[in-house]
Amino acid sequence: MKTKFAAVLLASVALAGCEGMMTSVAAIECTTTQSECLNTWFDEKFEEQLAFSPITQTALGRKTDYDKIDDLSVEAELEQLEWLREATAQMEASFDYDELSAEDQLSYDMWKFRLEQAERAYAFREQGYILHQMGSAQSGLPTFLLTQHRVDDESDMEAFIARIGGIGTAMDQLLDRAKANAAAGTRPPRFAYEAVITESKNLTSGAPFGGDDEAGEPSALWEATERHLASLVESEAITEERADELREDARRALTEEFQPAYQRVIDWFEEDIENTSEQAMGATTLPDGEAFYAASLEAMTTTDMTADEIHDLGLAEVERIQGEMRAIMDEVGFEGSLQEFFEFTRTDPQFFYPDNDRGAEMYIAQAQEHIDFINSRLPEFFGTLPKADLEVRRVEPFREQDGAAQHYSPGTPDGSRPGIYYAHLSDMTAMPIPELESIAYHEANPGHHMQVSIAQELEGVPKFRSQGGFISAFGEGWALYSEKLAKEMGGYEDPYSDFGRLSSEIWRAIRLVVDTGIHAKGWSEEEAVQYALENSPNPETAVRSEVQRYYVLPGQATSYKIGMIRIQELRAKAEQELGDDFDIRGFHDTVLGGGAVPLSILEKRIDNWIASVKES
Repeated sequence: MKTKFAAVLLASVALAGCEGMMTSVAAIECTTTQSECLNTWFDEKFEEQLAFSPITQTALGRKTDYDKIDDLSVEAELEQLEWLREATAQMEASFDYDELSAEDQLSYDMWKFRLEQAERAYAFREQGYILHQMGSAQSGLPTFLLTQHRVDDESDMEAFIARIGGIGTAMDQLLDRAKANAAAGTRPPRFAYEAVITESKNLTSGAPFGGDDEAGEPSALWEATERHLASLVESEAITEERADELREDARRALTEEFQPAYQRVIDWFEEDIENTSEQAMGATTLPDGEAFYAASLEAMTTTDMTADEIHDLGLAEVERIQGEMRAIMDEVGFEGSLQEFFEFTRTDPQFFYPDNDRGAEMYIAQAQEHIDFINSRLPEFFGTLPKADLEVRRVEPFREQDGAAQHYSPGTPDGSRPGIYYAHLSDMTAMPIPELESIAYHEANPGHHMQVSIAQELEGVPKFRSQGGFISAFGEGWALYSEKLAKEMGGYEDPYSDFGRLSSEIWRAIRLVVDTGIHAKGWSEEEAVQYALENSPNPETAVRSEVQRYYVLPGQATSYKIGMIRIQELRAKAEQELGDDFDIRGFHDTVLGGGAVPLSILEKRIDNWIASVKES
């Protein structure tokens, strides 16, 4: 899973200071070729849009607007949408689609797709859950500051402190949106309220909140402050006296801006939680909920599949994968039913590391071993390899959740910050060893890290495509495809690890059933949990966490299997049409070589590649 906080920002990019950038839709006078002119225009527009979001600038390794946090208000979202509408009108007035090359037509289509995404997000802004347990802003903003804001000199430290205060402003904006959506009839489930309250309290506990004499560990942001100051003093970038001044500035930002904003969030969520229903409800129970869920499925799958079609596909995939699971059960000599084998792998101690910090370290070390192995095989299956480094880390304590999904956070295009594969390891009984290998391939290589890093490093592709965001059906579909590809590459020598791979795949099939069951067929949380437990070996802690995830991210869970199946279908098509001329490295380079794209555009890319191979 790729981290979701970036998706929140895509719907709410800041626009301060950008009024008047485009005041007309007059056609551009092009003095070079259509292709050169179009791509110059795309890069200019990317820079304009990037200027709207200080957070995205930092995510890409830039230090511009380094002391700012994005404007996350509804007004900012609308202003960005209006800018995007006008930019698209200018593109349409300036360039003749039929005169463009096939690759430029894909870029043109992608720009219009981005507008469609933004239009959809704004149309259903009142149905969205603003703050919840799945990496939303109350944890996402501090995590961004802790992991992506580099402090190399005094000015960086001043920017770090300014951003602490800026988070307070952003949280007030998001609280206003949460209140407005609640008034419109949209509240996340009660468990989401509880998570927001807990995470907000975790972030505002310990020093300097309550004074230096407060017992316990320092808060996450205070610990980072002290670490940065110590590093600057050690490198002689600042004096001890200046460090003391900056420390006091940070203390004020935390106690006078950051903490009060989080306390307002805590107070309102504690007050409003009584207005949530005891039982979580699906998206179709929201105002205009059926249209909202249909739009969510379209956005997440980039197809026109209905909820019923997705549900039926999930049922068929669960049945198919269980057949492969039975074959492995026979291979290891287990006597009993598949459900008994599930219970065996779910509970037997041999399938878990110790439930302590040592067990967490063992888990991370084993994941790194699998990643190192698959890296040695990459050149046989890919012509283009990522340059960016990768780290495997445990999730920070203030946002760690028992059984929560592991996820990937991208590095920077220039390699100054590595990609990070994060694992929730607070409950090792929810982290079975058989699934460890497939998850490592999903989050790292050849999955998310490889796909995102190659996109960021692309040359000859407009930056709005290579660096402009994440499309769930493509990114998650590729990562799930990668899990199975790793078997072709020599992974999963242990049959229990191969069973873990199937457990991972069947879970994505179960998601098709459960997500649509919750949101389109009226399933309760318990019905969803029981279906998942009956049809997979996943521990109940992980199952319940996953099901609760689907409530707050309607449709997102369907993107994995839909995307994987489409990539497999396109590969089969290429293999059939090209025969002996099919090159697996060429196919993979074509899939990854255009950045993240909707599945319809991916199909065009593969069709163009097939045609070019036939002509060569």
